Amino acid sequence: MAIATVGIDLQSGRPRFTMEVPELQQGVNFLVVVVGLFALAEVSRMVEETLLGEMKIVRIEGRIWFTREEWRRAWPAILRGTGVGFFCGAAPGLGGTISAMLAYVTEKRVSRHPEQFGKGAIEGVAGPEAAVNADTCGAFVHLLALGIPASGSTAVIMGAFITYGIQPGPMLFQTHPDLVWGLIASMYVGNLMLLVLNLPLVGVFARVLYVPPAILLVIILGVASVGVYSFETNTFDLYLALLFGVLGYVFRKLDVPKAPLIFGLILGDRIEQSFRQAMTISDGDPIVFLRSPLAVGLLALAALTVFFSFWAKRKAAATLRQAEAAAAHQA
Repeated sequence: MAIATVGIDLQSGRPRFTMEVPELQQGVNFLVVVVGLFALAEVSRMVEETLLGEMKIVRIEGRIWFTREEWRRAWPAILRGTGVGFFCGAAPGLGGTISAMLAYVTEKRVSRHPEQFGKGAIEGVAGPEAAVNADTCGAFVHLLALGIPASGSTAVIMGAFITYGIQPGPMLFQTHPDLVWGLIASMYVGNLMLLVLNLPLVGVFARVLYVPPAILLVIILGVASVGVYSFETNTFDLYLALLFGVLGYVFRKLDVPKAPLIFGLILGDRIEQSFRQAMTISDGDPIVFLRSPLAVGLLALAALTVFFSFWAKRKAAATLRQAEAAAAHQA
């Protein structure tokens, strides 16, 4: 949210936190932050692994296609993982990692042979993968219905909406129904295209891993740099993306999630303006936020959501530790 305040103050017209840099008067470009946090930070991680000798080429072995027996074992796990992933995506703050963990633990609990998990059980792969895919669709519930991004990907999409002057929220279904239903239809089309492309070409895609890391990293860095420069055709954005790339690398080393930074950057400006308008109308009285039953209800729901997200993460971690301890005891 602090990063979102960089630039010209809309109420006073004065520059804030620009450090006398003219390029910062327009604020920090959202897409520059995304490229730096995700693309450049990932390149930094891959460079580190390459220098340490930890990045190795994985050779493709075994069958690519499912056997009939694997399909028989996988489809119930896929259905259960889809349900777990969708509800985790619809619950803000959980994310794909939690949904995959919960799906894995669920499959291990319902399996008749839990000792096979960790040794190549097909259910342990099908369930979490289905959960991660469904989690992405569930995250759109908050974006389209409330205008609140629930994941990193929906935060990027919301940034694109705002760039084109589209306000996500309940009225989006009335003001832009073609966009909403087109977006929903694209999920079906996208899954169908993935099915058509991945099944015959999965062997070809996997061979990208055979590309030497030095060449692959240069290609990724080049594409990211061209994309950042094309936003405003300004070299300052390249330095800014590099700065956020370093920040993303530090976040990864410290195991700090990046999604809250993206959420704060997207929502920070609107939160600040709405807060200042409310304080101006109420002559600086903060009790104005508790005078409306609707506002009190929304604040209570927000508090419950934060509490539930912490509780769900702690419960999932405890369940996973118990499952690992039971597996170690059986071994």
